[in-house]
Amino acid sequence: MGKKQETNPNSEYGEPAQFDPTFNGPIKKRGCTDIICCILFMAVILGYIAVGILAWLYGDPRHVLYPRNSTGWFCGTGPNKNRPNLLYFNILKCATSINVMASALNGLQCPTTQVCVEKCPSTFWGVGSYFPGSKPADTFNQSLCVPSIDLANTDLTVQQIVDKELCPFFHVPTISVLGRCLPDITALGDPSYFSNIQDLSSSANDTINIIKYGTGDIVNGFNARDIGVRIFEDFASSWPWILLGLLIAMVVSMLFLLLLRFTAPVMVWVLIIGVLGAGAYGIWHCYWEYDNHKKNSATITDIGFTTNFNVYLQVQETWLAFLIIISVAEAIILLTLIFLRTRILIAIALIQESSKAISHMMSAMLYPLITFVLLLVCVAYWGATALYLATSGGPIYRVVALNSTMSGCSSINGTMDCDPQNFTSSDYPGCPSASCIFIKYNDEGLFQRNLFNLQIYNAVAFLWCANFVIALGQCTLAGAFASYYWAFTKPDDIPMFPVYGGFMRSLRYHVGSLAFGTLILTLVQIARVILEYIDHKTREAQNPVARFILCCMKCCLWCLEKFIKFLNRNAYIMIAIYGKNFCVSAKNAFMLLMRNVVRVVVLDKVTDLLLFFGKLLVVGGVGVLSFFFFSGRIPLPGNTFRFETLNYYWMPIITVVFGSYLIAHGFFSVYNMCVDTLFLCFLEDLERNDGSLQKPYFMSKNLMKILNKSNKAKKKGRGED
Repeated sequence: MGKKQETNPNSEYGEPAQFDPTFNGPIKKRGCTDIICCILFMAVILGYIAVGILAWLYGDPRHVLYPRNSTGWFCGTGPNKNRPNLLYFNILKCATSINVMASALNGLQCPTTQVCVEKCPSTFWGVGSYFPGSKPADTFNQSLCVPSIDLANTDLTVQQIVDKELCPFFHVPTISVLGRCLPDITALGDPSYFSNIQDLSSSANDTINIIKYGTGDIVNGFNARDIGVRIFEDFASSWPWILLGLLIAMVVSMLFLLLLRFTAPVMVWVLIIGVLGAGAYGIWHCYWEYDNHKKNSATITDIGFTTNFNVYLQVQETWLAFLIIISVAEAIILLTLIFLRTRILIAIALIQESSKAISHMMSAMLYPLITFVLLLVCVAYWGATALYLATSGGPIYRVVALNSTMSGCSSINGTMDCDPQNFTSSDYPGCPSASCIFIKYNDEGLFQRNLFNLQIYNAVAFLWCANFVIALGQCTLAGAFASYYWAFTKPDDIPMFPVYGGFMRSLRYHVGSLAFGTLILTLVQIARVILEYIDHKTREAQNPVARFILCCMKCCLWCLEKFIKFLNRNAYIMIAIYGKNFCVSAKNAFMLLMRNVVRVVVLDKVTDLLLFFGKLLVVGGVGVLSFFFFSGRIPLPGNTFRFETLNYYWMPIITVVFGSYLIAHGFFSVYNMCVDTLFLCFLEDLERNDGSLQKPYFMSKNLMKILNKSNKAKKKGRGED
């Protein structure tokens, strides 16, 4: 009865594939599919290029790359080429009005005078108590004042210069961060720096104390600059060994996948027996705990209800419940293994067959590099376009009173436009602290008014392109591995350059189908992003019901995205083999999988278990090896590398572990695609053929042996053992 169900699937999920005597793998004669979606995708790409060109024409990334002083000139370029750093006269105004680092990326809307300087001040200094005879040239540093004032020939007093913010009335030790002179919090935490500061004005003293005591405690515990330098030194001295560790990870990943051809059965059954053994130990431990607490007469009625959950572990009912749950789970797993043992053997055989396929086309293991490069291009283009769009508008300057408490400054509210290069505070005699300050970028033009929409277009086009690159790789590999399965005599019938052939077929005929599938996935991802944005913006106003609804919606969209990725993946396999459009391929793949749903689940879980174990083996093994090496437990002869030179030996270890995971993920993604492709081909093979002389099976002898099937006509070279 069971065998009849396998050979005659339920017609509810479509009719089985029919025998075609001319079929021997990915068809050669095919036409373009989903042309409308292909045209739409090309139009979006052309529009994306146009947006990039407009952004390049109108944008000026110098707004972000270079700081701008109060007169509108960039520091580090043009007339300020030798003055690359920007100094804030009163950094506290920036800190109290907006976040300094955020403003560094958005035009520096800081209500204080800013000048370009050659070097950031590295000492404490402040104007002494005001005396009528003080000379500006003896009080201020000319290099830190605005270029328009000549301290040696000015008629202004020290007080007038301070009121107009023509020179800083104090400065603290600073360091250059993104071209901005920001307080050196290390120096602020050292009280010895303050010992030589005397006779400061009260406002300078107050400001310095605020900066000192507000940041000193943080700095005493963490010196970000020194740590960054030390980490850089570690990378500089250990990079050859980091590359060696990544090379070892690559070799181990490749060997693991190739050795699955011989070790897959042992590994799968060891893992399964390990799960059963863990369950058996759990049953024994729960019974032992239950028996001990039963002898002590500890029951749940003695403790009642309590929020201390550790108390519940001291009663017999808790361990009895654990005993029942683990026993039931163990029985279910054991019965499942008994009834699905044949399907587990099929999954193991397909995994072994995948290793054979990869050994015959090793170039497939290098294809993730092409995907990585294309994704890198997409990310770089998106980032550059976003940067140029963000800086497309010209800067707008407004008159702002730097000291709003002074009389005559109340009428200056930042609504009057000005030109910082031609601005003079003498035009506002009632407010000597009036200054021309950058407010925002111009958003009045047609292009500038649509910058937000263009940024949305940039993000959507990027998601579509990135998903298309991944889909192109999946379809390419599927075509290569399908040509291996449908080669009757392996490896003689495998076509030359199967990966190149799969890539050219996908790019020539199926751009539209790949774009169709990735468009659906992109729309779901956009919906998830919008939902996350709504959740973030309304988090404070949400009640428990709203949070529950949003959580359910996010969960549903996450499941939908996973399902679409699964469906697209199998649709691309059918496209690579038969060359039909996306909808037909997705339908045929889904129906084929539903007719063999139990095999799908078993293969998926067995493959996931093996690949998880493989990643754990690669990453864990290379990580342990790097730990023993970089910590000095594995010394090298001849003092080739001394771990004592490392400041933080865990940084190269983390780098090696993270890189090993990426390498293993790249190799195993190819292997996973091979397993999925061969599985669909195997299911089609069972439905198309019956092992007779006219309709022989294309599967390996190992698979036929597991299924108790054979070919009537024995041909030399049929498959591999």
